[in-house]
Amino acid sequence: MCGIVGAVSTRNIVPILVQGLQRLEYRGYDSCGVAVHAGGGLQRARSTARVAELMTQVSVDHIEGGTGIAHTRWATHGAPAVHNAHPHFSHGTGTEADSRPGRIALVHNGIIENHDELRGALQAKGYVFHSQTDTEVIAHLVDSVYDGDLFEAVKASVLQLRGGYAIAVFCKDEPHRVVGARAGSPLILGVGAEGGENFLASDAMALAGVTDQIVYLEEGDVVDVQLGKYWIVDKAHKAVTRAVKTVRAHSGAAELGPYRHYMQKEIFEQPRAIADTLEGVVGIVPELFDGMPGEDGKHVAAWRVFKDIDSVLILACGTSYYSGCAAKYWLEGIAKIPTQVEIASEYRYRDSVPNPKTLVVTITQSGETADTLAALRHAQSQGMTHTLTVCNVATSAMVRECELAYITRAGVEIGVASTKAFTTQLAGLFLLTLTLAQAKGRLSEADEARHLKAMRHLPAALQAVLALEPQIISWAEDIASKQNALLLGRGLHYPIALEGALKLKEITYIHAEAYAAGELKHGPLALVTSDMPVVTVAPNDTLLEKLKSNMQEVRARGGVLYVLADADTRIESSEGINVIRMPEHYGELSPLLHVVPLQLLAYHTACARGTDVDKPRNLAKSVTVE
Repeated sequence: MCGIVGAVSTRNIVPILVQGLQRLEYRGYDSCGVAVHAGGGLQRARSTARVAELMTQVSVDHIEGGTGIAHTRWATHGAPAVHNAHPHFSHGTGTEADSRPGRIALVHNGIIENHDELRGALQAKGYVFHSQTDTEVIAHLVDSVYDGDLFEAVKASVLQLRGGYAIAVFCKDEPHRVVGARAGSPLILGVGAEGGENFLASDAMALAGVTDQIVYLEEGDVVDVQLGKYWIVDKAHKAVTRAVKTVRAHSGAAELGPYRHYMQKEIFEQPRAIADTLEGVVGIVPELFDGMPGEDGKHVAAWRVFKDIDSVLILACGTSYYSGCAAKYWLEGIAKIPTQVEIASEYRYRDSVPNPKTLVVTITQSGETADTLAALRHAQSQGMTHTLTVCNVATSAMVRECELAYITRAGVEIGVASTKAFTTQLAGLFLLTLTLAQAKGRLSEADEARHLKAMRHLPAALQAVLALEPQIISWAEDIASKQNALLLGRGLHYPIALEGALKLKEITYIHAEAYAAGELKHGPLALVTSDMPVVTVAPNDTLLEKLKSNMQEVRARGGVLYVLADADTRIESSEGINVIRMPEHYGELSPLLHVVPLQLLAYHTACARGTDVDKPRNLAKSVTVE
């Protein structure tokens, strides 16, 4: 979600700041802004339009400077409005305070839980607030303790904050200095090569093409960024050294090519993404999941962990949660390991029974999802130290905090509605299933060979599914006029129905719900009418005959069915039943194929309804707040 870019340089840094915001646009935002140190004071521009409009505003207002900060905001406290947009300035105290800026400029990701308490204390000191945000509280707080040294003021201020934050701050009285701090939200330092310039950002992607020398700040770090130098203190405010890593970040401004939207492009990139994710997998070996080398160059050996565990706990949110739900069927059906799947935002707030022999598996596209990170830390605090992440970003906080990792290779995903990240997660989780089955002596050589052959065929199988797009467009034209939809699946494909419903909700704004088909008669059947499309995932598996009975329940009530059926299911199109035949039955890996038509259905329905496909309302790509 929210993005931060900051810089200290001898050149005009504004174009780099705004370009950094453009690279973070895919995360989602509803306002943006930039502030610089100029002429001995503070200048800023803020907008509730796109970053491109902000660039125009900056040019018209002649905003230039060598020290500055910029931000894209996803609203939490206060409506999406210019007065709530970042950067925020401190203001003077007393009866003479007005809208003229004071000396502190600040941007912030996260949520400050004690902002009301701090606001009251600052108002008692005479501070005047011009927004409804928790961020303005931090700006005034830093101003209230400032005594000529911004680094010391920020260190003192963060001790009073409860909640999650990443902040970047500068002061009009100290040119060429920006101070950053993080707790619960990501923040990185970029070490520049030109003229001693240095940078702060919430994501290395923001600095792509500017610097590839990145320092990942740890929880509680405060960093002082100046020309040609920087230093860091940890949460105890003791000086520390953090490793500088070379990170080849790819720009978010990828070319669309022949596609209308990034989401469509990313759907069609799935064969390549799966091939990349599985590249080099020639056998099922625990080393596929070995931990990243630590500061000492050593890594955790996966085989030792896998031998020790007797259950799996999966923690994830949203789309990643549904990939975990599918993995539960694999882990229990193939590896015979008891598996529990928890919504990360719920897990940490309930009493649970910890088991030190549990493998805690986190699933996240960005590796920075606040709820999932918090759930991981909660599990670790309960004594469950065997941890593994399936993640798309090798440099993320999640990878650094887990013992073991499987890095998917989906590449940059710009569309807010996840597609290729989901299917690559499924591929990684299936590999994990096979590896655990082997570690427990439950995978024969014949089964290993069969599964590996099926996985190698996935890219070609996905290409065949993508060829169904014209038929799916016809369905989308029917569904686009509806306001509600049901999606049905059974067994391993119930999570795929859930994911399909989520995609419809996210980008078409149709109210879509998914059910295990056997639950229809326990309530949802009351909703079925001729105006309620019922999309059904119908693979040729052991539950097919049961599913056919559920479909008859829909037809008997006048419901219209849209069925994704394997070729050998003997389900034919007729009045009220629309069938698209999948190219082939794919056994345990069928979910990776059946989800693709649901992605295309959501995409083309959204196009027919004229919604903003890549940037759906109210949503963000990387959710870094609770």
